[in-house]
Amino acid sequence: MEKAVIRIGSRESALAVRQTEIVCARIREAAPQVGIEIITMGTEGDRILDRSLARIGGKGLFVKELDAALAEGRIDLAVHSLKDMPMEENPEYPILAYGKREDARDVLIYRSGIRQLPEHPLIGTSSRRRELQMAALYEGCSFRGIRGNVQTRLRKLEEEGFDGVLLAAAGLKRLGMESVIGRYFSVDEMVPAAGQGILAVQGRAADERICRLLWEVDDAQSRACALAEREFIRTVGGGCTSPSAVHAQVRGEELKLTGLYYDEKSGTYHKRSVCAEMQRARQAGEALAVCMMKHED
Repeated sequence: MEKAVIRIGSRESALAVRQTEIVCARIREAAPQVGIEIITMGTEGDRILDRSLARIGGKGLFVKELDAALAEGRIDLAVHSLKDMPMEENPEYPILAYGKREDARDVLIYRSGIRQLPEHPLIGTSSRRRELQMAALYEGCSFRGIRGNVQTRLRKLEEEGFDGVLLAAAGLKRLGMESVIGRYFSVDEMVPAAGQGILAVQGRAADERICRLLWEVDDAQSRACALAEREFIRTVGGGCTSPSAVHAQVRGEELKLTGLYYDEKSGTYHKRSVCAEMQRARQAGEALAVCMMKHED
Protein backbone atom coordinates (compact mmCIF):
# COMPACT_ATOMS: atom_id res chain seq x y z
CA MET A 1 0.00 0.00 0.00
CA GLU A 2 1.28 3.46 -0.90
CA LYS A 3 2.30 5.49 2.12
CA ALA A 4 0.06 8.49 2.85
CA VAL A 5 1.91 11.79 2.48
CA ILE A 6 1.05 15.09 4.14
CA ARG A 7 2.34 18.17 2.33
CA ILE A 8 3.18 20.98 4.74
CA GLY A 9 3.64 24.54 3.54
CA SER A 10 6.20 26.92 5.01
CA ARG A 11 7.67 30.34 4.32
CA GLU A 12 11.18 30.13 2.89
CA SER A 13 13.22 31.64 5.75
CA ALA A 14 15.53 29.45 7.83
CA LEU A 15 13.38 30.12 10.91
CA ALA A 16 10.13 29.24 9.14
CA VAL A 17 11.59 25.98 7.85
CA ARG A 18 12.96 25.12 11.30
CA GLN A 19 9.55 25.75 12.83
CA THR A 20 7.93 23.52 10.24
CA GLU A 21 10.48 20.80 11.02
CA ILE A 22 9.47 21.02 14.69
CA VAL A 23 5.84 20.42 13.74
CA CYS A 24 6.85 17.59 11.39
CA ALA A 25 8.69 15.85 14.22
CA ARG A 26 5.60 16.05 16.41
CA ILE A 27 3.39 14.63 13.63
CA ARG A 28 5.82 11.75 13.12
CA GLU A 29 5.60 10.94 16.83
CA ALA A 30 1.80 10.82 16.62
CA ALA A 31 1.62 9.02 13.25
CA PRO A 32 4.90 7.33 12.25
CA GLN A 33 3.16 5.66 9.31
CA VAL A 34 2.56 9.00 7.58
CA GLY A 35 5.02 10.51 5.12
CA ILE A 36 5.71 14.25 5.22
CA GLU A 37 6.84 16.65 2.50
CA ILE A 38 7.78 20.28 3.25
CA ILE A 39 6.92 22.76 0.50
CA THR A 40 8.41 26.24 0.86
CA MET A 41 7.16 29.40 -0.77
CA GLY A 42 7.83 33.13 -0.65
CA THR A 43 5.27 35.55 0.75
CA GLU A 44 4.66 39.20 -0.04
CA GLY A 45 5.46 40.08 3.57
CA ASP A 46 8.93 38.55 3.15
CA ARG A 47 9.60 40.22 -0.19
CA ILE A 48 8.70 43.82 0.70
CA LEU A 49 11.19 44.92 3.37
CA ASP A 50 11.48 48.66 2.76
CA ARG A 51 8.05 49.55 4.19
CA SER A 52 6.26 48.78 7.46
CA LEU A 53 3.63 46.04 7.57
CA ALA A 54 1.02 48.65 8.43
CA ARG A 55 1.68 50.42 5.12
CA ILE A 56 1.63 47.33 2.90
CA GLY A 57 -1.35 45.42 4.25
CA GLY A 58 -0.61 43.95 7.67
CA LYS A 59 0.14 40.46 8.90
CA GLY A 60 -2.08 38.84 6.30
CA LEU A 61 0.77 39.30 3.81
CA PHE A 62 2.61 36.47 5.56
CA VAL A 63 -0.23 33.97 5.15
CA LYS A 64 -2.15 34.70 1.96
CA GLU A 65 0.15 32.66 -0.32
CA LEU A 66 -0.10 29.69 2.04
CA ASP A 67 -3.88 30.17 2.28
CA ALA A 68 -4.06 30.03 -1.52
CA ALA A 69 -1.98 26.84 -1.56
CA LEU A 70 -4.37 25.26 0.94
CA ALA A 71 -7.39 26.34 -1.09
CA GLU A 72 -5.91 24.93 -4.31
CA GLY A 73 -4.90 21.64 -2.68
CA ARG A 74 -1.17 22.15 -3.25
CA ILE A 75 -0.53 21.69 0.47
CA ASP A 76 -2.47 19.98 3.27
CA LEU A 77 -1.20 22.04 6.21
CA ALA A 78 0.61 25.34 6.77
CA VAL A 79 2.83 26.24 9.72
CA HIS A 80 2.95 29.81 11.00
CA SER A 81 4.22 31.77 13.95
CA LEU A 82 0.91 32.47 15.66
CA LYS A 83 1.84 36.11 16.28
CA ASP A 84 2.06 36.61 12.49
CA MET A 85 -1.49 35.42 11.85
CA PRO A 86 -4.45 37.79 11.53
CA MET A 87 -6.81 37.69 14.50
CA GLU A 88 -9.80 36.68 12.40
CA GLU A 89 -9.60 33.08 11.16
CA ASN A 90 -11.09 31.80 7.92
CA PRO A 91 -13.46 29.02 9.08
CA GLU A 92 -12.58 26.99 5.99
CA TYR A 93 -8.87 27.03 6.94
CA PRO A 94 -8.82 27.08 10.75
CA ILE A 95 -5.92 26.58 13.14
CA LEU A 96 -6.04 22.82 13.81
CA ALA A 97 -3.23 22.58 16.36
CA TYR A 98 -0.89 24.67 18.47
CA GLY A 99 2.71 23.69 19.17
CA LYS A 100 4.32 23.74 22.60
CA ARG A 101 5.25 27.31 23.45
CA GLU A 102 8.89 28.37 23.24
CA ASP A 103 10.28 31.25 25.34
CA ALA A 104 7.79 34.08 24.78
CA ARG A 105 10.03 36.92 25.98
CA ASP A 106 11.42 39.78 23.93
CA VAL A 107 15.18 40.29 23.89
CA LEU A 108 17.73 42.99 23.11
CA ILE A 109 20.78 42.26 20.97
CA TYR A 110 23.68 44.72 21.17
CA ARG A 111 25.90 45.66 18.26
CA SER A 112 29.40 44.20 18.35
CA GLY A 113 31.73 45.78 20.90
CA ILE A 114 29.19 46.90 23.52
CA ARG A 115 27.58 45.14 26.48
CA GLN A 116 25.15 47.87 27.42
CA LEU A 117 23.39 50.66 25.59
CA PRO A 118 25.05 54.07 25.31
CA GLU A 119 23.20 57.29 26.09
CA HIS A 120 20.55 58.07 23.48
CA PRO A 121 20.82 54.70 21.72
CA LEU A 122 19.35 53.96 18.30
CA ILE A 123 17.19 50.83 18.49
CA GLY A 124 16.01 48.80 15.52
CA THR A 125 12.39 47.66 15.65
CA SER A 126 9.35 47.86 13.41
CA SER A 127 7.01 47.04 16.31
CA ARG A 128 5.07 49.86 17.97
CA ARG A 129 4.48 47.50 20.91
CA ARG A 130 8.21 47.04 21.49
CA GLU A 131 8.99 50.70 20.85
CA LEU A 132 6.43 51.91 23.38
CA GLN A 133 7.66 49.63 26.16
CA MET A 134 11.36 50.06 25.36
CA ALA A 135 10.99 53.85 25.62
CA ALA A 136 9.63 53.43 29.14
CA LEU A 137 12.57 51.22 30.15
CA TYR A 138 15.38 53.26 28.52
CA GLU A 139 14.96 57.02 28.45
CA GLY A 140 16.46 58.77 25.47
CA CYS A 141 16.02 55.93 22.96
CA SER A 142 15.34 56.68 19.35
CA PHE A 143 13.95 54.10 16.96
CA ARG A 144 14.24 53.17 13.31
CA GLY A 145 12.31 50.51 11.45
CA ILE A 146 14.06 47.24 10.67
CA ARG A 147 12.51 44.30 8.82
CA GLY A 148 13.64 40.99 7.37
CA ASN A 149 14.46 37.55 8.72
CA VAL A 150 16.66 37.05 11.78
CA GLN A 151 19.89 36.91 9.82
CA THR A 152 18.99 40.05 7.85
CA ARG A 153 18.24 42.01 11.00
CA LEU A 154 21.51 40.96 12.63
CA ARG A 155 23.39 42.08 9.53
CA LYS A 156 21.60 45.42 9.54
CA LEU A 157 22.45 45.83 13.24
CA GLU A 158 26.15 45.87 12.34
CA GLU A 159 25.93 47.77 9.06
CA GLU A 160 23.29 50.46 9.57
CA GLY A 161 24.29 52.28 12.76
CA PHE A 162 22.00 50.64 15.29
CA ASP A 163 23.10 50.20 18.90
CA GLY A 164 20.69 47.32 19.41
CA VAL A 165 17.74 45.47 17.91
CA LEU A 166 14.69 43.97 19.57
CA LEU A 167 13.68 40.43 18.62
CA ALA A 168 11.70 37.49 19.99
CA ALA A 169 13.65 34.97 22.05
CA ALA A 170 11.67 32.10 20.53
CA GLY A 171 13.06 32.48 17.01
CA LEU A 172 16.64 32.81 18.18
CA LYS A 173 16.35 29.73 20.39
CA ARG A 174 14.78 27.65 17.63
CA LEU A 175 17.71 28.58 15.40
CA GLY A 176 20.26 27.78 18.14
CA MET A 177 21.35 31.45 18.20
CA GLU A 178 20.57 32.37 21.80
CA SER A 179 24.25 33.22 22.38
CA VAL A 180 23.71 36.59 20.60
CA ILE A 181 21.12 37.71 23.17
CA GLY A 182 22.32 40.62 25.32
CA ARG A 183 19.31 41.04 27.58
CA TYR A 184 16.01 39.26 28.20
CA PHE A 185 12.96 41.33 29.15
CA SER A 186 10.51 39.77 31.57
CA VAL A 187 6.92 39.53 30.35
CA ASP A 188 6.05 42.22 32.90
CA GLU A 189 8.75 44.61 31.61
CA MET A 190 7.78 44.07 27.98
CA VAL A 191 4.45 42.34 27.42
CA PRO A 192 4.87 40.06 24.38
CA ALA A 193 2.71 40.03 21.27
CA ALA A 194 -0.32 37.77 21.37
CA GLY A 195 0.77 34.27 20.39
CA GLN A 196 4.50 34.99 20.61
CA GLY A 197 6.45 31.72 20.86
CA ILE A 198 3.53 29.53 19.74
CA LEU A 199 3.41 27.69 16.41
CA ALA A 200 0.05 27.40 14.65
CA VAL A 201 -0.81 24.59 12.23
CA GLN A 202 -3.49 25.60 9.76
CA GLY A 203 -5.45 23.21 7.56
CA ARG A 204 -8.71 22.60 5.73
CA ALA A 205 -11.73 22.13 8.00
CA ALA A 206 -13.22 19.71 5.47
CA ASP A 207 -10.27 17.30 5.70
CA GLU A 208 -11.52 15.13 8.57
CA ARG A 209 -8.58 12.69 8.43
CA ILE A 210 -5.99 15.39 8.97
CA CYS A 211 -8.16 17.20 11.53
CA ARG A 212 -8.26 14.02 13.64
CA LEU A 213 -4.51 13.58 13.35
CA LEU A 214 -3.81 17.16 14.37
CA TRP A 215 -5.79 16.72 17.59
CA GLU A 216 -3.05 14.27 18.60
CA VAL A 217 -0.44 16.97 17.98
CA ASP A 218 -2.21 19.85 19.73
CA ASP A 219 -0.67 21.25 22.94
CA ALA A 220 -3.48 21.98 25.42
CA GLN A 221 -1.61 24.67 27.33
CA SER A 222 -0.63 26.52 24.17
CA ARG A 223 -4.22 26.32 22.93
CA ALA A 224 -5.51 27.88 26.16
CA CYS A 225 -2.93 30.66 25.98
CA ALA A 226 -3.67 31.29 22.31
CA LEU A 227 -7.43 31.48 22.84
CA ALA A 228 -7.07 33.92 25.74
CA GLU A 229 -4.53 36.15 24.05
CA ARG A 230 -6.23 36.35 20.68
CA GLU A 231 -9.62 37.03 22.26
CA PHE A 232 -8.09 39.91 24.22
CA ILE A 233 -6.67 41.49 21.07
CA ARG A 234 -9.88 40.94 19.10
CA THR A 235 -11.90 42.59 21.88
CA VAL A 236 -9.69 45.67 22.22
CA GLY A 237 -9.66 45.98 18.44
CA GLY A 238 -5.90 45.67 18.15
CA GLY A 239 -4.67 45.11 14.63
CA CYS A 240 -1.11 44.75 13.38
CA THR A 241 -0.42 48.46 13.96
CA SER A 242 -1.66 48.57 17.56
CA PRO A 243 0.83 48.24 20.44
CA SER A 244 -1.79 46.55 22.64
CA ALA A 245 -0.31 43.27 23.87
CA VAL A 246 -1.11 40.27 26.05
CA HIS A 247 0.57 37.20 27.50
CA ALA A 248 -0.87 34.12 29.22
CA GLN A 249 0.95 31.71 31.52
CA VAL A 250 -0.51 28.37 32.65
CA ARG A 251 0.05 27.40 36.25
CA GLY A 252 -1.54 24.04 36.97
CA GLU A 253 -5.19 24.40 35.99
CA GLU A 254 -5.07 28.18 36.24
CA LEU A 255 -4.16 30.77 33.66
CA LYS A 256 -2.54 34.14 34.48
CA LEU A 257 -3.24 36.73 31.81
CA THR A 258 -1.31 40.01 31.58
CA GLY A 259 -2.60 42.66 29.20
CA LEU A 260 -1.33 45.98 27.90
CA TYR A 261 -4.07 48.25 26.60
CA TYR A 262 -3.11 51.25 24.49
CA ASP A 263 -5.58 54.10 24.13
CA GLU A 264 -5.15 55.52 20.63
CA LYS A 265 -6.94 58.77 21.53
CA SER A 266 -4.82 59.70 24.56
CA GLY A 267 -1.60 57.95 23.50
CA THR A 268 -1.32 56.31 26.93
CA TYR A 269 -1.29 52.71 28.06
CA HIS A 270 -1.75 50.65 31.19
CA LYS A 271 -1.16 47.04 32.21
CA ARG A 272 -3.18 44.62 34.29
CA SER A 273 -3.16 40.91 35.20
CA VAL A 274 -5.97 38.52 36.08
CA CYS A 275 -6.18 34.80 36.85
CA ALA A 276 -8.83 32.40 35.57
CA GLU A 277 -9.50 28.70 35.12
CA MET A 278 -7.67 27.33 32.07
CA GLN A 279 -10.88 26.02 30.50
CA ARG A 280 -12.28 29.57 30.54
CA ALA A 281 -9.34 31.01 28.62
CA ARG A 282 -11.32 32.72 25.87
CA GLN A 283 -13.74 34.28 28.35
CA ALA A 284 -10.79 35.51 30.44
CA GLY A 285 -9.29 37.28 27.43
CA GLU A 286 -12.55 39.05 26.64
CA ALA A 287 -13.23 39.98 30.27
CA LEU A 288 -9.74 41.45 30.79
CA ALA A 289 -10.03 43.48 27.60
CA VAL A 290 -13.45 44.90 28.52
CA CYS A 291 -12.23 45.75 32.01
CA MET A 292 -9.11 47.53 30.74
CA MET A 293 -11.00 49.52 28.14
CA LYS A 294 -13.28 50.79 30.91
CA HIS A 295 -10.27 51.47 33.19
CA GLU A 296 -11.92 49.44 35.95
CA ASP A 297 -9.94 48.37 39.03
